[in-house]
Amino acid sequence: MPSSTCARAWTRLVRRVRHENPGRKPGTQSEFDRRNGLHHSKILARIVVSLIEFRLRPRFLIGALALLGATGALAGAQQYEVLSASVRATLATAVREGAPIEVDDRETRLWIAGMAHRIAARVGSESQAKELLELVYYEAKRAGLDPQLVLAVIDVESQFRKYAVSAAGARGLMQVMPFWVKEIGAPSHNLFDWRTNVRYGCTILRFYLDRENGNLVNALGRYNGSLGRPEYPARVIRAWRTRWSDAAGFNVKR
Repeated sequence: MPSSTCARAWTRLVRRVRHENPGRKPGTQSEFDRRNGLHHSKILARIVVSLIEFRLRPRFLIGALALLGATGALAGAQQYEVLSASVRATLATAVREGAPIEVDDRETRLWIAGMAHRIAARVGSESQAKELLELVYYEAKRAGLDPQLVLAVIDVESQFRKYAVSAAGARGLMQVMPFWVKEIGAPSHNLFDWRTNVRYGCTILRFYLDRENGNLVNALGRYNGSLGRPEYPARVIRAWRTRWSDAAGFNVKR
């Protein structure tokens, strides 16, 4: 097959697999992705199989993967470590399903209304934005975190994509590694579920903050699996201060 024909073939293939919609906005999921929850690994597998069927040259696989990379989660991965029985029990208690979310006070409602327009296009609608903000506020406060810090983590980690999957396998809004479900959760816990993911993410970040004695830079480094490197903490803190800092009075508890 001529090179130009191969190039056109794999470009069409990748676009079909990604189910691209020319009208969708950057950072949003197509309805196809939301409905089926395609994982990055599944997409890659489909492309490899299809490339073999098309008998395309290996160098076109590199191009296809590069094209796919434009939609990959901008995340690292929490590192597995052995937890003591007491820590595991504490974290397991923290991720258990709690009472229904109730956000009734006026201050919180104003905060949700003020933030909703910022993420509505990313999550699909203003009503979905308010639903997500309610649970972010609830889970962040439950873990003793600033809700706007949690929004900054979601922004940097997944760009608010519910089904984001990193190259390391981290999943969902807050890019939680699956080993946490085995360590502190239950088999029924789905990391692509908004509340489950945010509950885990907030619990893990709180754990790292406590471990680092309130040092947010180190805690973020652990969360991203890049402890000792400044890039990720700097990005989150910059996003927190510039894009998610309008409301006052929500400080990380030390």
